[in-house]
Amino acid sequence: MRAAWFALLALLAAPAFAVPLEQLKLVSEHPIDGMTGGNLSGLALCNGELWAVSDRDDRVLYRLDRSQPVWQAEAEIIEVPAAHSDLPASLRSMASLSSVVRGGAMDYEGISCDAAGNRYVVSEAHGAVLKVTAQGAANWLPLPADVIRQAREKGMLQRFNALYEGIAVSSDGQQLWLAAEREQRGLLRVDQQDGQWRCTGSCVLYAEVDQAAPKGSAFPDFSDLALYNGKLFTLERSVYRVCRRSLQDGELERCWSFGAEAKKPHRRYEQPYGLTEALVVDESGAWIGTDNNFGARADGEKRPVVWRFAAPTGGWSAP
Repeated sequence: MRAAWFALLALLAAPAFAVPLEQLKLVSEHPIDGMTGGNLSGLALCNGELWAVSDRDDRVLYRLDRSQPVWQAEAEIIEVPAAHSDLPASLRSMASLSSVVRGGAMDYEGISCDAAGNRYVVSEAHGAVLKVTAQGAANWLPLPADVIRQAREKGMLQRFNALYEGIAVSSDGQQLWLAAEREQRGLLRVDQQDGQWRCTGSCVLYAEVDQAAPKGSAFPDFSDLALYNGKLFTLERSVYRVCRRSLQDGELERCWSFGAEAKKPHRRYEQPYGLTEALVVDESGAWIGTDNNFGARADGEKRPVVWRFAAPTGGWSAP
């Protein structure tokens, strides 16, 4: 009896995700032709059309033609004005030097859209958000400097190449969420009021207590954000899962895994960590995209790939 009691206590004390997560079911897989180097770093569903960005293309948004199993990326050229950045000079300098080597001075890491068809693209290099109207006009949003200041006070946005990695925008274009990638990861929010972007209370929605990476593993991270049915969904690349979080405080509610499919031998890359960087969640499932960084996976596929997963049992709102 005592042994059974201790076993029950151990179970109750175990981490919430010690129990295996439900595996999302793969519906289809779509390589993409026409993206520079295969660097797909963000996805958005805008009025029924999928749009993508690459972290190596500063002046291009891609509309994805999904009429065939292999998708075609159709480039929309945009004129990007000079960017203002509130990041520290050291991080800006490192980004500038990196762009000389690898390309992509803006380092776009996410895209979202509102109901009017405006696209919003987050630049990791500048810690800034570019708004591209449905007609193609581009301007940087005048976000308050408090966003970066408060994030850094909470331990976020400290390291080069570990800054903004995802964006989500409300359908009316009045609220905007940003994901800080790792070491430490977190979620930020700003609101548009009377034509100005402001932090309502704190800019920091959620700041995770610093976590050390398990031996041989990547740091816990956020690699994209999606907004669906009044909830935030985070793509957590290092552990191959999609998680639902509260819109009010970013707290974790439930997660689902896509690792069973992503880690199959023929889909593996030489890198020891996940490369999934793009997420869209809708009623019937999720689109998850891979940034292959010019590399080929085990089966020789060198193009970026987007997977379609079916919605989980009971839907995305299941308790």
